[in-house]
Amino acid sequence: MDTREKILSRAGLHEVLEEHRRAGRRIVFAHGVFDVLHAGHVRYLAAARSEGDLLVVAVHSEASVRRSEGEGRPILTERARAVLVAALAAVNHVIVIDETDMKPLLREFLPDVYASGAECASTAPADGELAALGIRVADVNGDSSHSTAALISRIRRGTNG
Repeated sequence: MDTREKILSRAGLHEVLEEHRRAGRRIVFAHGVFDVLHAGHVRYLAAARSEGDLLVVAVHSEASVRRSEGEGRPILTERARAVLVAALAAVNHVIVIDETDMKPLLREFLPDVYASGAECASTAPADGELAALGIRVADVNGDSSHSTAALISRIRRGTNG
């Protein structure tokens, strides 16, 4: 599948997920900013994908990133970040979202699994709320030594690591 074909509108994602549900596939949702793609992101998404049959990744829009991260972020446009995430083998579908609170999105799409990662812990709904919707929470934190904010800081300082 062409990377660009993985990036869907909300309506398009609803259609595709219905097909997957009819086929009995387990749907996993993950989300993030993915501003400067790094090894931690790749590990997070690979771990998320292992929790089901297909992985949908919600990439936060430029407006939602500015609300949560402040001025100067994101570095890359939402389209560029969506293309980068869609290029990863573990990712089946990508949507761009304006929400910072994941509850409405999870209620809308009702995945089987919500993959919670280290960088999204502050926006993760409570497990009990999701269990009531029939959504299992998978903690796929993995290697938390990677941080986009720390990486950007090192770049701005001109240090490597």
